[in-house]
Amino acid sequence: MKKVLVTLMASALIFSGCGFKGGTIIKVNNKSITKSQFDEAYKNAAKNSQLAQMGIEIPENEDNLMYLMIKDRVVNELIVKELINQEMDKRQIKVSKEDTERERQRMIDRVGSKEKFNEILKQNGISNSKFEKDLEQEIKMKKLVDIIHPVSISDNQAKSFYDKNVNQFKYPDKVRASHILISANPTEIKEELRKKNSPMSEIELNNRVQQIMKERYEKAVEIKNQIKDHPESFEAIARDVSADTLSAKNGGDIGFFAQKDMVKPFADVAFKQKPNTISDIVQTPYGFHIIKVTDRMAAGQQPYVKVKEQIKMYMAAQEQIKALEMFLSNLKAHAVIQYVNSSYDPIQIETKMKKLAAERKNLLNNQAQKTDNKQTAPAGK
Repeated sequence: MKKVLVTLMASALIFSGCGFKGGTIIKVNNKSITKSQFDEAYKNAAKNSQLAQMGIEIPENEDNLMYLMIKDRVVNELIVKELINQEMDKRQIKVSKEDTERERQRMIDRVGSKEKFNEILKQNGISNSKFEKDLEQEIKMKKLVDIIHPVSISDNQAKSFYDKNVNQFKYPDKVRASHILISANPTEIKEELRKKNSPMSEIELNNRVQQIMKERYEKAVEIKNQIKDHPESFEAIARDVSADTLSAKNGGDIGFFAQKDMVKPFADVAFKQKPNTISDIVQTPYGFHIIKVTDRMAAGQQPYVKVKEQIKMYMAAQEQIKALEMFLSNLKAHAVIQYVNSSYDPIQIETKMKKLAAERKNLLNNQAQKTDNKQTAPAGK
């Protein structure tokens, strides 16, 4: 229940704020979806894909299976978005300034402060104007869902859910800690060097990476020695030097966490420490950490009264999502959809995907057969 579903638009409203320049590629009930809308939506989807997170670029090529998979998804999402917008216009759903301010404040309250909220936007590369457009669309979506399927969850329903899912409300041992991070990831350092410096050989590049890692470790040692002499300065030093800017504003405090919530080297050290003690330097993929444990919490269970409202929100959301899916399926079934540019027709995209998948399968089978033939071939004289 940590990740309680608060908004309902995630499955349908993925992209907003796209422009209307470029040629028409699809018409939905005679309303245009343009090439530039697709390009922006594809760019966002590709950037957030698992491959992109691993640093693998997806070429925009009709002969690339991953490109076609994302293209197919983006086309469907743009059509659904257009149908939703048409339905909102038909029902004259409006969003006032008071609506957006109220929802923004709720989000700020959930994360703790306006500063923390702005920092989260910044870390995710979301501008204020983009956030405002997305928020307005989200509120419209909530209003639409409340119209097509209003829901009220009773206390008895919520209690019944709690009793049937009691294990979901148990929590393990937790530790509260603060940390100071000296950023040091070899892969990131190498990429930075490639961008900023003249071409270097791989050996030169690796040597420079090792040198920078050594310098950053020495910086962490220097900070650790400062804290050892003046333990009371931990919070002030965290604010000044920690690369984790979000926690740095709170003196390095990252709150309570379970062991599985953190990378193993960090968690292993934190859970062995006693409160009000400071660790030696701990290395993780993020860099070098100095950890201060401030509190511990024994395993337990959240009482019903504390989670009642979250349960009601979750149950209402689940009901409304089902209703929304049926509503959208019905809208799509009765819509007039024209693929002005046939390369965006899902049937054509799926046909290409099947062809490429079959070709890839045949290639792999042929390679495996050649390997087997080599292994079973009689040895030469």
